[in-house]
Amino acid sequence: MGLIKSRKIYYRYNPNTLDYERVYPSAKERIYSVLKHLSSGILIGGAVFFVCSRVFVSPLETLLKKENKLLQTQYDVLSVQLDNAFEVLDDIQQRDEKLYRAIFQARTIPESVRKSGYGGTNRYEYLSGMSNSELVIETTKKMDILKKQMYIQSNSLDELIAIGKNLEARNRCIPSIQPVANKDLKHTASGYGMRIDPIYRTMRFHTGMDFSAPTGTDIYATGDGVVIFEGWRQGYGNCIIIDHGYGFKTLYGHQKKNLVRVGQRVSRGEIIGLVGDSGRSTGPHLHYEVLVNDKHDNPAKYYFQDLTPEEYDMMIRLADNHGQVMD
Repeated sequence: MGLIKSRKIYYRYNPNTLDYERVYPSAKERIYSVLKHLSSGILIGGAVFFVCSRVFVSPLETLLKKENKLLQTQYDVLSVQLDNAFEVLDDIQQRDEKLYRAIFQARTIPESVRKSGYGGTNRYEYLSGMSNSELVIETTKKMDILKKQMYIQSNSLDELIAIGKNLEARNRCIPSIQPVANKDLKHTASGYGMRIDPIYRTMRFHTGMDFSAPTGTDIYATGDGVVIFEGWRQGYGNCIIIDHGYGFKTLYGHQKKNLVRVGQRVSRGEIIGLVGDSGRSTGPHLHYEVLVNDKHDNPAKYYFQDLTPEEYDMMIRLADNHGQVMD
């Protein structure tokens, strides 16, 4: 039997009837034929799409690439601007720490606080899946650090502004005149530092300044404050201690008579006692000390409201002698 194919119509020769009979395909054969042609179409279409996607670029893809490149450029520019902002902020921080805080004698802010960043390794994990994730994470990290340091600097400036508003009251409290009338500087006896002990004749550290003056000479408070001690103290004789606030205290020793009482508020220039030679003393004089945050400081640094520059220079030279003290 022969099979004749014509335009996908099949015929088979029947020797019994001596004629060609049409053959109708089964449902399975028809399904197989459809699937075969469909698979071929899919494969050919996929191949064509693959080739076209590699050779030809769609307008949408072109637009997306252009936008992505523009976005990356903007991130680069932003990163440069953030670096510039850090330089400006660093300059402000340096002036704040070394100029403004020095002028106002404010407490320093540790570098570890000023330059602190953000901790945690997973803080920016949510950005890791983005395109150009390294650039995005680095820029976001810079922005966070900049905001934190600016917040710290803002608080620092607020603190300095508050100190500035209280500057007038603070200036009245800072000890800034000589404790006895000494315009001609003739009463300057001995200064701050290593001196010869008048009794033991050995070198020791002198924690204040001595002003020689006749017994009964007026002694003045060198700044506004409150008397926190008045009475006899070993080594100082009749002694007065004034707390001026802002970390400043002054001590006045070897007095003949104390004219104030504990708890009394005094003003700069107010008479608080009379020169004498009480306690461990070799003659009538005033022993004067300045303490800053409970540490002794050179009193000669605090006469800026009482002397001209020339007189101040002379005072420093007189006080810097290494001779014998009077107590």
